[in-house]
Amino acid sequence: MADRLAGVRLAPYTTLRMGGRARAFVEARSEDELVETVAEADRNGEPVLILGGGSNLVVSDDGFDGLVVRAASTGVEIAGDGRVTARAGEDWDALVSRCVTEGLVGVECLSGIPGLVGSTPIQNVGAYGQDVSQTVTGVRVYDRTAGEIRELSADQCGFAYRHSLFKEEPGRHIVLAVTYALARSPLSGPVAYKELAARLGVEIGERVPLAEAREAVLALRRGKGMVLDPEDPDTRSAGSFFTNPVLDAAAAAGLELRAPGFPRWDMPDGAVKVPAAWLIENAGFPKGYEKGRVRISTKHTLALTNPTGEAGAAELLALAREVRDGVREKFGVTLVNEPVMVGVSLAD
Repeated sequence: MADRLAGVRLAPYTTLRMGGRARAFVEARSEDELVETVAEADRNGEPVLILGGGSNLVVSDDGFDGLVVRAASTGVEIAGDGRVTARAGEDWDALVSRCVTEGLVGVECLSGIPGLVGSTPIQNVGAYGQDVSQTVTGVRVYDRTAGEIRELSADQCGFAYRHSLFKEEPGRHIVLAVTYALARSPLSGPVAYKELAARLGVEIGERVPLAEAREAVLALRRGKGMVLDPEDPDTRSAGSFFTNPVLDAAAAAGLELRAPGFPRWDMPDGAVKVPAAWLIENAGFPKGYEKGRVRISTKHTLALTNPTGEAGAAELLALAREVRDGVREKFGVTLVNEPVMVGVSLAD
């Protein structure tokens, strides 16, 4: 069993550099340690928080009154047919880099996203026209309700935009490993995102050398403060704080009355996806907008940052609520937070 520590500060384990102390803390370096630690806590009725890279978390200033288990199991297996199985504690961008180097196509546009492999199916991580639901074929989990290890197919994961089965029953399934089906090719998948195509100087649908696709994505993300850099205060964030709202036809028509010609991406059944960054900026919250010790990133309107590393979660949520309420008042659209909230809520 892994060593159990008391009173560990959680702020250093999050990219926002926020969060109080954990009553107990364990670093699980293998699947067995992870399962055994969680199972024992469940038998004892102890609250459990699984911690990965901390890149998608807002943790209360009061910390977590229970056991925090850091998933640190590593290992990658690459099969001849391009299937890649990675343990939950593997660094995501390191895995993407390895796949690109080995000529495996399907995750190159997900370069530079912070965090660990275990979080990718939970959030259905995506960027620049790719998301992991396009390549995930299976997720090995510990089902805390059933008390057993299970293999879930992609269909069973219930993937949708920034959503999955794992978000419907938070905490029930502990991700142990993820398998991705990638193709072998020196070229990227068809470029599907306008901004990326412009950066690469190609048309939508064209393919480029894998390494070029990765470098272009990294450059775009760095320009938005979305690649972790200790020298860049804009990267002390949880990435995009709000998801892009998906509006049904009626809601889209309502927004058209308030903001004729608003930017959108067409979705099935007449729905549209609206860029949250556009809503925020046009509601009067520009890049660099400050509220005390927190601010909107100077590079990207969707990121809320802790530039000095000294602010608390309460301060960040006050800014988030101000932005949410301003967008709702101006456009009639309610933004929803993307990061996972631990001991806090965006609700008033």
